[in-house]
Amino acid sequence: MKYYSTSLQAPEATLEEAVVKGLAADKGLFMPRSIKPLPPSFYEEIVTLSFQEMAYRVADAFFGEDVPADTLRQIVYDTLSFDVPLVSVSPGIYSLELFHGPTLAFKDVGGRFMARLLGYFIRKEGKQQVNVLVATSGDTGSAVANGFLGVEGIHVYVLYPKGKVSEIQEKQFTTLGQNITALEVDGTFDDCQALVKSAFMDAELNAHMQLTSANSINVARFLPQAFYYFYAYAQLQRLQPGVKPVVCVPSGNFGNITAGLFGKRMGLPVGRFIAANNRNDIFYQYLQTGEYNPRPSVATIANAMDVGNPSNFARVLDLYGHSHAAIAAEVSGATYTDEQIAETMRATWQAHHYLLDPHGACGYRALAEGLRPDEVGIFLETAHPAKFKDTVEQIIGSEVQVPEKLQAFMRGTKQSLPMSKEFAQFKAYLMGE
Repeated sequence: MKYYSTSLQAPEATLEEAVVKGLAADKGLFMPRSIKPLPPSFYEEIVTLSFQEMAYRVADAFFGEDVPADTLRQIVYDTLSFDVPLVSVSPGIYSLELFHGPTLAFKDVGGRFMARLLGYFIRKEGKQQVNVLVATSGDTGSAVANGFLGVEGIHVYVLYPKGKVSEIQEKQFTTLGQNITALEVDGTFDDCQALVKSAFMDAELNAHMQLTSANSINVARFLPQAFYYFYAYAQLQRLQPGVKPVVCVPSGNFGNITAGLFGKRMGLPVGRFIAANNRNDIFYQYLQTGEYNPRPSVATIANAMDVGNPSNFARVLDLYGHSHAAIAAEVSGATYTDEQIAETMRATWQAHHYLLDPHGACGYRALAEGLRPDEVGIFLETAHPAKFKDTVEQIIGSEVQVPEKLQAFMRGTKQSLPMSKEFAQFKAYLMGE
């Protein structure tokens, strides 16, 4: 399959080129030339399929033309070595718990899948080394770093905003060593993302080293997140056959919800989507006004959603032909302050004894406020609450148990390099000057 740029000023690329390059030459994001609908028979038997087999069939629709079937199946099965259960929280509302992977965050699937797919292309072409640049506001860095840890021929540079990720999140990508380097940027997530994008556009730097990204701008990172939506639907059908759920996605850089929209385009029976924002409500404002006005992000307790210029908005626009009306017909929005997020976490814990993290709280509240009586909702609980231990404990007034997976990271020693938000310093570091 060919991939084109959302900016429409770059040549079409193969899957391998799109994955290895990450970003198109015209600064646009790669999009598949077509999105294949899955046959009716797939949806008829979906409740009988394992998570791995279901995901393989979805992956085959995306990548089957470019990756041998046995290889793709192995990549998918290796990626999905854990479950993502659907849990009833309150009447009519379910949580899809995406925090059962190695770093206890939803990005584990995309990070692991991309590491394996990129590794396949490196071996296939005999490349010397590919350098992965990834900007993170929290969970992306840990998922990508752990997904790529020890993968031969790949070095990962994680750029993260100083003082703006939780201690546990920071430890998950600064304690690994080996082929993982953490760069602590004196700025915001948007500054980190700008450094990554500038690096891709710098001819001298790209002549010096092979660069790619593992942010959701990379098709191999965001497309596998579609797996979740199919699995959530299958689990719901076992409980309530025939229901078309409303799906609410806590949204920052919009890679996750974009993958869900791709799933709907492939025929997945979803009634509608809700994009839940914190105070960084650029998409919400777009839905209200039809105008997209990015601005510097502000820090919130839902820090992984602190994004002032979501990259994947370009893909959403492209998917709907740049039609505000078409987008608004399938996606609604919600936005919440820190106080509202905390209130939701506290009330849900007290009423239902379900522990939300700050991001999932945005998703749950949007459903609680926006569901009609005849609707059933699923929200994506994107990270384990223990990753935000101090914040969550202060809000609910109870101790949060830290899973052993996270305790192991906390015992590690932080290794990071300070970096300014000026591109000149970042470039000089990568060039070895």
